[in-house]
Amino acid sequence: MMQDAATHGEKARTLLIVEDDQVFLTRLARAMERRGFTVRTAESVADGVVAAREDAPNFAIVDLRLGDGSGLDVVTTLREVKPDIRIIVLTGYGNIATAVAAVKAGAVDYLSKPADADAIEAALLQKTDGPPPTPERPMSADRVRWEHIQRVFEQCDRNVSETARQLRMHRRTLQRILAKHAPRE
Repeated sequence: MMQDAATHGEKARTLLIVEDDQVFLTRLARAMERRGFTVRTAESVADGVVAAREDAPNFAIVDLRLGDGSGLDVVTTLREVKPDIRIIVLTGYGNIATAVAAVKAGAVDYLSKPADADAIEAALLQKTDGPPPTPERPMSADRVRWEHIQRVFEQCDRNVSETARQLRMHRRTLQRILAKHAPRE
């Protein structure tokens, strides 16, 4: 199949999904199989790294936060064993800082949960690595502010006092902002 796919200018549709939410993992695996992918699953960083080393897929979907660590460790391993792999990072905790970290680790795209299988497939199969299209509804000013604070917070290793100094804001004000959910877009 690999040779046949290569002769047609396409990669074999081997896919590794690393996700610790069993229900979401099962549903996503079935949806991707219906779309023609040969799916292998893993539920932890350790299992994902083993799966990547045993049989490097052409595509991967990796959850950012797993029970035993960061999905970015799996992304790094996948990129080492297969440099041309297309990796999508999924997370329920989306912000610009983690998106940047995912792309630096080797992901080609970053999607917030809940992402549907059509959006995931489109991101996996996108032909160009150029910039994504301009969103129909850009982020609100409140959301941009919140994203900036989150990025600085991550850069300061999640240290509230240092982040407050960097942003020139009172520590308690920053703590209140960090305790809230992201503003809706």
